[in-house]
Amino acid sequence: MDRALSRGHQSRHRAARAGRDVAAALDIAARSGIPPQNFVVADRSGSIGWTLMGRIPMRVGFDPLSPASWKSPGVGWHGWLASSAYPRLVNPPLGRLWTANQRTVDGADLAILGDSGYAFGARAGQIRDGLLARETLSEREMLAIQLDDRSGLHERWQSRLLELLDESALSDQPARAEARRLVEGWLGHATTNSAGFRILRAWRDRVRDRIYGALLAEVRAQHPQRRFSAPSRFEGPLWKLLEAEPAHLLDPAFESWSDLQLEMLDETIADLRTQCGSLAACTWGKRNRVQVRHPLSRAVPLLSKLVDMPPIELPGDIYAPRVQSPSFGASERLAVSPGHEADGYFHMPGGQSGHPLSKYYDAGFEAWAKGKPLPFLPGETRHRIELQPGRGQ
Repeated sequence: MDRALSRGHQSRHRAARAGRDVAAALDIAARSGIPPQNFVVADRSGSIGWTLMGRIPMRVGFDPLSPASWKSPGVGWHGWLASSAYPRLVNPPLGRLWTANQRTVDGADLAILGDSGYAFGARAGQIRDGLLARETLSEREMLAIQLDDRSGLHERWQSRLLELLDESALSDQPARAEARRLVEGWLGHATTNSAGFRILRAWRDRVRDRIYGALLAEVRAQHPQRRFSAPSRFEGPLWKLLEAEPAHLLDPAFESWSDLQLEMLDETIADLRTQCGSLAACTWGKRNRVQVRHPLSRAVPLLSKLVDMPPIELPGDIYAPRVQSPSFGASERLAVSPGHEADGYFHMPGGQSGHPLSKYYDAGFEAWAKGKPLPFLPGETRHRIELQPGRGQ
C-alpha cells in the first residue's frame, strides 16, 4: 500500500497526464503500485505496446519458474525490479497485441516474471486470428471478436470421440449412440441450445481429471487431505498421452486407453441424465447460466431478487473469446477509435447506480448479455442527484 499511496503516486499521476507516447506510458505503468496487470497502450502515432503494470519483485538465488524455499541462504526477493528491466513488447512485427491471461513472453522475460499459472492459449489464439483476419478492423468487427463463442479447443476432441465411438463401441450401447449423434451435430459453437457441446466438454474434463489423477496417485496417497486439480496447460501433455498411449502411464484400473475414454463417456452420460432426464435436454445453456450477484445476497439470500441480476443462459465458455461461465465473464467490452468516439460501443453487466431501487441499477445488463452494442459516449442527462450540505454547516 505504501507504494500505491505514496507521494510518488501523485507524481506518477501528473506524469501520466504529461505522457504523450507509448514509451512514456510503459514507464509510468512499470512504476505504478497496483498488483500486476496486463497493460496495453497505443498512441496517436499508431505505436502500440505491452508490459506489466505494477511492481515486480527482484528474485535472486533461484529459478522463478520452479518452487523454492526462502529458508535457503540467498534465496528470496531483494527489492523491486527497475522499470527499465521490465519485459516489453513494442510495435511487434504482426502489428497486433492481444492478452487473454495467457503467457505473453518466453525466454529471459519469462524468467523475470515467473509462472504462477497462465491460462491455456486456446482463447488467446482465436482472438489473435480474429485480429489478423483483416488489415483494419471496425468497431462492429471488434465486437464480433469479443462475442465469438466458437470453442476451437474442443474441435479435435470432437474428432477423437467420434473416432472412438466405432461400430464395436456402439454395439448394444444405445446411450453411446445417442451421445455420438448429438456430438456429431455440434457445429463448433458454445451455444445455449447445444447438447452436443455440453456432452463433449464434460467428457473431455472427465478424461483430463482421471488421467491427471492417475499420474499423481502416489502424491495423492501421501497427501490425502489435499485436492489436486489439473492445470489449464495440462492440455498439451494430455493430448500427447492420448496419441502415444504409453502402457506404463495408463491408469491400472483400465485395460487400454480406449477403455478409459469410453468409461469416462459412460460416466458423463449417466451424470447428465441424472441432471436433465435425457441427453438431448442437457443443453449448454442450462449449465452456463450466469449469476451476477451482489455480496449482500450471499449473506442474506432473501435479498437476492432485489440486488442480484436475473439468472440467464448465455453462450460462450472459458476457452472461447466470449469468455463466460456461471460466475465469471467479461466485466466490460468496449472499442473506440480516437476521433470516432461516436462509433464506439461499451458493455457493462450493470448500471451506474448502486441503489437497487434505482431504474439505472441494472441498466446495460440486458445489452451486455445479448451482445447488443450500446454507445460509448454518454447521452443526454436523464437523472441528476445533488448532494448539498445541511443548513448551518
